[in-house]
Amino acid sequence: MDLNSLCYLGLGFISIILLIYICIKSDVRQALLTFMGMVGLGYIIEAVIYNFLSSYQYYPHIIKHDPIYDSALGAIASNALTLPVAATFLAAFRRNWLWVAFTIALYAGIEWLFLELHIYKHHWWKTVYTSIGLPFYFLFAKFLYRKMSVPLKGFFHTLCLYLIISPFSGSLHFIPIMFFSNRYYEFGLFANQSKDTTAFSTIFYLCASIVYVFMAKFQPLPRWEKYPVIGLCMYCATHILRRAGILHSLVWWDTWYYIVLSFLSLLFTEFISKSLHKGSLASKI
Repeated sequence: MDLNSLCYLGLGFISIILLIYICIKSDVRQALLTFMGMVGLGYIIEAVIYNFLSSYQYYPHIIKHDPIYDSALGAIASNALTLPVAATFLAAFRRNWLWVAFTIALYAGIEWLFLELHIYKHHWWKTVYTSIGLPFYFLFAKFLYRKMSVPLKGFFHTLCLYLIISPFSGSLHFIPIMFFSNRYYEFGLFANQSKDTTAFSTIFYLCASIVYVFMAKFQPLPRWEKYPVIGLCMYCATHILRRAGILHSLVWWDTWYYIVLSFLSLLFTEFISKSLHKGSLASKI
């Protein structure tokens, strides 16, 4: 384990401790739903600026066999822990704009330090872009935290459900690819195979998450029938992509894993959907 790994793991550990503190000191349901929603927003932003526009590169030195997947793991750590935890902290404890400004300065300082240590690299991105974007990210967290206190219906229920489900689906889709090389995609967006796989995985999980949300909210179909349907959809998508030459499975369990993942994703979607229907205030009455 070198300096790169220690810095990323240390930042992740601090973020987990802070998240536990938030859950202890505030409404745990409201905090966790806000946290997961902010993870989803971070994933979508990162999909655009990192996966497709190649804004920067992470060097956590955790995945040794592939620098692209190693960088993707750094991106997951940033968007699944450090930024959403900070946003949830500011929202849950109703911190004012002085706290927001301090947090932005702190993250700008961490970004500068990582650049100086050569464990993170800008391509066309600049630290000032991070500083400009974070106030809007933190403002959305405050909005989301307030929304989580009341029962959600309609558009906001669908939006929050998608934001929460998509990183769950996306992480479980891509983590086996990074660590076990169970499949790769050849879509033609990038010449580098790992970069192309990362980009298409993003497209895949964002589209799959739409299907999970639709199935969870689709009332005419009985609940017990939804699971065979979602499993069949995943099987058909896998078969079509393989026949089209886009998907290349490298292990025997690849197809079965993603079918099971579709079951788990739908189950989690239904659970979160019910939780969003209950507001924190309503559940206490």
